[in-house]
Amino acid sequence: MTTHARDTAVPAAEMTVGAPTGRKPAEPVPRWAVRVAHAIPLCVLPSGLWRVALVLGLAGYDTDYEWAAWERPYVIGLSVVSEGLALLALGLVRPWGEVVPRWVPGLHGRRIPIRAVVTPAALGATLLMLLWAYAFLNQIFGFVEPNNESGEGGPTSGPAAWALWAAYAPLLAWGPLLAILTVAYYRRRRAADASALISR
Repeated sequence: MTTHARDTAVPAAEMTVGAPTGRKPAEPVPRWAVRVAHAIPLCVLPSGLWRVALVLGLAGYDTDYEWAAWERPYVIGLSVVSEGLALLALGLVRPWGEVVPRWVPGLHGRRIPIRAVVTPAALGATLLMLLWAYAFLNQIFGFVEPNNESGEGGPTSGPAAWALWAAYAPLLAWGPLLAILTVAYYRRRRAADASALISR
């Protein structure tokens, strides 16, 4: 290895998960936060797969249901959008959640304001916790009665019911995990800004 190569090599101790290329952040991303960010899409994935199985007639119930023309695309689209929103949690631990990516014209390289990330993430976490808490409590206590021809909103017993609960139960973790990740992002960015001010 030449002298030039040794001078430009980045020590292993300075390599940080989620660090923008060519820059060492004042506050590294904790490993646990990276794991949480990757866990969120995995919590959403089972329900999306269950909806796909429902569209394909593999969910184990309502095989004779007559789908309207718009319903199948809507159900598939709901799965895709949900997984896409879940993947946005990775921005709380990756460089593109702190600095505008290079491919964005006119803004690339600029630091993203903390509030621009924390506000939608916090609102999303709150709405998710309220939504899924209500959805599961409604299944248990029946606040709102199902309204369809069969009188059932979903399977209530047997393997199909167990598959439904197993697929949707992980969604209860989406909101709390996102809230924890948002707080960690906020604290890390504030600490980084404070360190930058001190070093000036």
